[in-house]
Amino acid sequence: MAELIYYCGTMDSGKSTLALQTAHNHQSRGRTGIIFTNKDRAGKGIISSRLGLSSPAIEVTPGMDLHKHVVDSLSSGERIDYIICDEAQFYEAKQIEQLARIVDGLGIDVYAFGILTDFRTSLFPGSARLVELADRVNTLQVEALCWCGSRATHNARTIGGVMVIEGEQVVVGDVSPGNEVGYEVLCRRHHMRQVTARASRAAHVSSQPLPFKE
Repeated sequence: MAELIYYCGTMDSGKSTLALQTAHNHQSRGRTGIIFTNKDRAGKGIISSRLGLSSPAIEVTPGMDLHKHVVDSLSSGERIDYIICDEAQFYEAKQIEQLARIVDGLGIDVYAFGILTDFRTSLFPGSARLVELADRVNTLQVEALCWCGSRATHNARTIGGVMVIEGEQVVVGDVSPGNEVGYEVLCRRHHMRQVTARASRAAHVSSQPLPFKE
């Protein structure tokens, strides 16, 4: 039986690396598939990992019918043994439903990779629908770490190095320092108190208490 499997984790937990490794494992056995992505930090039509790995991919655009795309490809004679979906949190809820139709109606395994929650700790629509429909939801075993050393469970957005908790849900950025819009992974305790690594260092230098918020 084909399955819809969702692998999820925070930023920096190796989602895209695992997606590329999954594709490689299938390709090394002579299997052929499709790789979808959406808003990869490297640009449109590519899936990339922070380890330097990358691969061409099909960009998922708003309103795109993934089921129709796969059916049309099969009808033209293409062979599709598996489907990789990276950055699945950015897919529309109806596109997740289309992935489920591909699994159930066409018998093709779909491996989705993404982030569960946004910088406000709210579920992305794509992730919410995947949790509702997936045959299996697997938390990635590579644990990202908060600056304090605890397991990171939340993604924080920073603007100019300062954590923000309001704004549009989707703004593409990276975890690399120096970016105007950036992201940092934090444990729940420090996310709720809005204490980033920068805030911690500043408090330590000034010998002031950390700006914990009640």
